[in-house]
Amino acid sequence: MLVDLTARQTLIIAILVLFGGKYLTRHIVFLRRFNIPEPVTGGFLVSLILSAIYFVADIEFRFDLAARDNLLIVFFTTIGLSARVEALMQGGRALLVLIFAAVVYLVLQNVTGLGVTAITGLPSVAGLVGGSVSLSGGHGTSIAWAPLLASQFGFNNALEVGIACATFGLVLGGLLGGPIAGWLIKRHGLEATPDGLPTVGIPYDQPDTAITVDTILSALLVICLAIGLGLHLEKLMVWLGLKLPTFVNCLMGGIILTNILPRIFRKWSWPAGTSAMSLISDLSLGLFLAMSLMSLQLWVLLDLAGPIFLLLMAQVVVITLFVVLLVFRLLGSDYDAAVMAAGYAGMGLGATPTAIANMTAVTLRFGASAKAFVVVPLVGAFFIDIANAVIIQAFLEALS
Repeated sequence: MLVDLTARQTLIIAILVLFGGKYLTRHIVFLRRFNIPEPVTGGFLVSLILSAIYFVADIEFRFDLAARDNLLIVFFTTIGLSARVEALMQGGRALLVLIFAAVVYLVLQNVTGLGVTAITGLPSVAGLVGGSVSLSGGHGTSIAWAPLLASQFGFNNALEVGIACATFGLVLGGLLGGPIAGWLIKRHGLEATPDGLPTVGIPYDQPDTAITVDTILSALLVICLAIGLGLHLEKLMVWLGLKLPTFVNCLMGGIILTNILPRIFRKWSWPAGTSAMSLISDLSLGLFLAMSLMSLQLWVLLDLAGPIFLLLMAQVVVITLFVVLLVFRLLGSDYDAAVMAAGYAGMGLGATPTAIANMTAVTLRFGASAKAFVVVPLVGAFFIDIANAVIIQAFLEALS
């Protein structure tokens, strides 16, 4: 039996998922201690419940996820609006270092996948699917490469394996980043800058931060302006022959506006970096992740459970060692490096929103890191997909 839920019903459930995640985080010490993002907790729990209903009663719930893409656009626009030139300059070295590390890891991720397939007897190309195609690339990259892998390499389950790995990668990325950062912060005695406000969300110890109608309206106004600029940038990019995701163009629109308009209209109280902007950013990210995770169809993955489990466990071990031993040290071994390490763990296994969720959970507990919220989204939004496409093609040519 199939139950189609409307956009309104989907939103209601997503809000309840967030409330559930917040309730569990407040009452379960483990979740707070290891900085597990609230949408990950609530969303994955609901996906397990819906999967149980499917197995017991043969009832499948299908959500209307049209609003999810718009929430992603709003979220990345707020990140762009928080990216001041001063912060970008401070993050210049870190940006280059993380790009270098990300490229190295894309190769290492595929080598790990190929190693597992050699042990399990799966086709070699499955190692790429369980590597950077699905994990660093996500669902979109998995869907895009699946027809080629099926037609030219005979891997007919490329789509199913890719979707499965990308799906569990989102969950594992959300579960892994927070504990890594928490361990690094405590082990090295790291502290955040005391006067910073988190880019996303309101700190747990400041729940009563003043937010007024005027501050919300001001934030919504500049978000809408930045999205409008981003949509025009998208048309320009298409005209130039460069196709970028809409949220990337809106991220750029936010960066452009936040570094130009405040210098022109000096009396305008620019809302970037305010509690109102952080709240909108937190809400849009939380609902996006809640919708993504609660809609997982876990039952379609059972036939591939064994090989997928081995692939993912190997990737979890490799990225943990890579982040702790290399990324954290290359980035300076300071508090910002620990936050970016949490973000990269989420991005390497899941996606950029997972990375932001990890960093949000860490900064809400330990303190702000403006540099991390500039560097990680830029790497995830621009450089990963481009480098990943080149590296995947190189590995495919080597396997042919």
